[in-house]
Amino acid sequence: MKHKSARFGIYLLPNLFTTASLFAAFYSLVASMKMQYEAAAIAIFIGIITDGLDGRIARLTNTETNFGAEYDSLSDMVTFGIAPALLMYGWILHQLGKVGWLIAFVYCAAVALRLARFNTQLETADKRYFQGLSSTLGAANVTAFVWLCQLNDWSNGFVKIFAACLAVCVAVLMVSNIRYHSFKKLDFKGKVPFLYVLISVLSFAAIASDPSSVIWIITVVYAISGPFQTLMTVHRVRKQRRLLKQRKRRQ
Repeated sequence: MKHKSARFGIYLLPNLFTTASLFAAFYSLVASMKMQYEAAAIAIFIGIITDGLDGRIARLTNTETNFGAEYDSLSDMVTFGIAPALLMYGWILHQLGKVGWLIAFVYCAAVALRLARFNTQLETADKRYFQGLSSTLGAANVTAFVWLCQLNDWSNGFVKIFAACLAVCVAVLMVSNIRYHSFKKLDFKGKVPFLYVLISVLSFAAIASDPSSVIWIITVVYAISGPFQTLMTVHRVRKQRRLLKQRKRRQ
């Protein structure tokens, strides 16, 4: 009796975008080694954009597979972890010697831990929130900062220390338990107020006019929003507890 062997196949379209993201990240690595830091930064953003499209295309075309998810995660490690870490190190962190490459490694390891945690909690996590700063936003933040400094020729001692602190802060936020809004529940298919459309148009115009500055400001605001909301929640809970204690005393 003959048994038909199981055929292995993959869907081309979503994995093509994942491959494009990986290609952009690899190009960024090469550009960083050639000290072409602006080109390396732009390549990472191309990788971020194509990575954001692969999952959506897979869902729209009903071509989601375990292979695609694993391939995407491995690609993310290069795009969001290794490429930005090498970019930061090659651009300015190398000036700090051993401390510089250790900071670059800490950032890279934080991305790996963030991705591993995301993958293991995929079925149980609340889709409305991220646990810790997403690796995508972390990569966008440090990459936009390098791009901004390259355009303005900022590379003095203060920038060097600030870049090191920024990389460490982003790494800590990625592996933290601080909640961030994921915006995955936004309904892009339904009708929205005209004001939302206007804000979207103005946002695209601002990014087009000065991409490095605007993207970095947006990512900084988003990164700060998590700790800010956490502090507000803690303050609200403590206030409620004080009110409950006061009511019990009156009774």
